[in-house]
Amino acid sequence: MELKELIYELPSSLIAAYPARERTASRLLVLRRHTGEIIDSVFSELGTFLDPGDLLVLNDTKVFPARLQGRKESGGKVEVLLLESFPGRDNLWIAVIDAAKTPGAGQRLEFAGGLTAEIIGELGRARFALDFRRGGEPADPLQAGGEPPLPPYIRRTREAAAIDWERYQTVYAACSGAIAAPTAGFHFTPELLDQLRAQGIDRALLTLHVGPGTFQPIRAEQVEHHRMEGERYVLPAEAVEKINRTKSLGRRVVAVGSTSTRTLEWVALKKGRVEADEGIARLFIRPGDRFRVIDALITNFHLPGSTPLALVAAFAGLGLVRRAYEEAIRLRYRFYSYGDAMLIL
Repeated sequence: MELKELIYELPSSLIAAYPARERTASRLLVLRRHTGEIIDSVFSELGTFLDPGDLLVLNDTKVFPARLQGRKESGGKVEVLLLESFPGRDNLWIAVIDAAKTPGAGQRLEFAGGLTAEIIGELGRARFALDFRRGGEPADPLQAGGEPPLPPYIRRTREAAAIDWERYQTVYAACSGAIAAPTAGFHFTPELLDQLRAQGIDRALLTLHVGPGTFQPIRAEQVEHHRMEGERYVLPAEAVEKINRTKSLGRRVVAVGSTSTRTLEWVALKKGRVEADEGIARLFIRPGDRFRVIDALITNFHLPGSTPLALVAAFAGLGLVRRAYEEAIRLRYRFYSYGDAMLIL
């Protein structure tokens, strides 16, 4: 498959800079794969498209304040995106550094509150090892006033607003470790989840800590040549029991987002079935791949040439997804992380 098949034109005015006023007020485009029907709805009406016995599978990863803004010793601005700490060493982190001129090993970065970081080595793939200190003593940068790591396509100053602390997070987020949110879950509220449960629509939780690989653009001209970066996941026994019971009863497993989908399909591919598991997921789902677990998908509208868009095209068919995106653009849906949602049945 050629990358150009995953490219589409989007008016910049449709890129959502802020979330909807209320989570469930987001619009919902319903796409029926077997008939090609497209329905314009709102997320608060999700229950009208699901059946008793359906199971929502949600990713409960929690975004941590991974973005630090500071200066190099020379005075130039620098932005650091924390990825993960070294085991047992809260002051040592792997990070991405964004600056007009990338600093090298031995240089020091300065942040608010007297926090500093020495670059102790380059790890490849634009990753660096940083040693954080305050007053010469080891310091945890997460205690230094980091910000929610908003994606670069959110076109405002990218300074975190008060609303981002609440809304760049799902209401069921529990396990800290993500540098980007599983955005398909943004549209749920506790009230909507309770309403769905009262209709006989249960939910199961898994964890996949979203890393930079999820949003890394596909750079290979042949899509199949792209390689996903690994992301840590946990699929607990309680979720497995619910998933297998749902499948045995002939009901639908409804994945909420590409991260939930990739976790379930990775485990099923690796193990031959859905069972409790944890580890590193590296699955890149693209058109032509077979789905072993999910029967329906809730997702946002994704960037051109991205791996989540390839996954959606694999699930619904590229032609149908193109038609759905054209309709969403015609109807002025909002796109990307803070945008509207699509339900694929």
